[in-house]
Amino acid sequence: MHTDEVETSADLVQRLLVDQFPQWAALPITLVDSYGTDHDIYRLGESLSVRLPRIAGATGQADREARWLPRLAPHLPVAVPVQVARGRAACGYPFEWSVYEWLPGENPAGAVADLDQVALDVARFVRSLRAIDTAGGPTRSPGGRGGPLHDVDRGVREAIAELGNRIDGRAALRAWDEAVAAPGWVKDAWVHADLLPGNLIIWRGRLSAVIDWGTLTVADPAADLLPAWNVFSGSSRTAFRAALEVDDATWARGRGWALCQALIALPYYWNTNPGMVRQGLIACRALEVVS
Repeated sequence: MHTDEVETSADLVQRLLVDQFPQWAALPITLVDSYGTDHDIYRLGESLSVRLPRIAGATGQADREARWLPRLAPHLPVAVPVQVARGRAACGYPFEWSVYEWLPGENPAGAVADLDQVALDVARFVRSLRAIDTAGGPTRSPGGRGGPLHDVDRGVREAIAELGNRIDGRAALRAWDEAVAAPGWVKDAWVHADLLPGNLIIWRGRLSAVIDWGTLTVADPAADLLPAWNVFSGSSRTAFRAALEVDDATWARGRGWALCQALIALPYYWNTNPGMVRQGLIACRALEVVS
């Protein structure tokens, strides 16, 4: 997927464990099927997982989670990743890596019996996250999700041009212009900023955990509206918006962030990550920029 990508394997994981955490080296190791782009995840036995960055740009995510999730977790209605060990570069692998507690469940890309209930669960999570005091929280990076949409205007327009007839370019530009023109936000809040299906864990029909907090920041609350077009539709989308009491300007900016994520991801991963392309096209159909 990336020019600077590092390959991993179960054999590599075992060698790293033997070298640094031999107490876990005899446990079974299984690659977790995922269309994630930054890390490879391996299940380790029944209760642990190993998370290895694929690219250098992802190496700071474990630090961010270790620093901030213990502060946020007590205020949230669902589980978040719990880091239990940090490994160093070794055995030919160039990055630090992590061991986490295993969180059971599936993402909502599959069949969910009551998507309206999941919409309410996700809205409750977002409300809880927004309510946490932001004092001392991380500042958003330039061009990162949750800032002014015009900061990413050039990248979105270039992606629309690159996609050509794979989308409705005129509709995409019109939708993007409307989002950029929306009034800005009044107050920053904590935002996960990557609430795609792969980061939402469903257990027994309910949202049970939210993972992959590498984009966590204090920013525009609209950045956490991605599920509206990536997960929900019809009544569940309506339920999600109503539960969050989203005004028109915030909804428009949320559409903008959903457009940005999908449109930039599609050309980048078109030939390398079918799962990410499938998800991007789902969002684009929901946003009415592809038939």
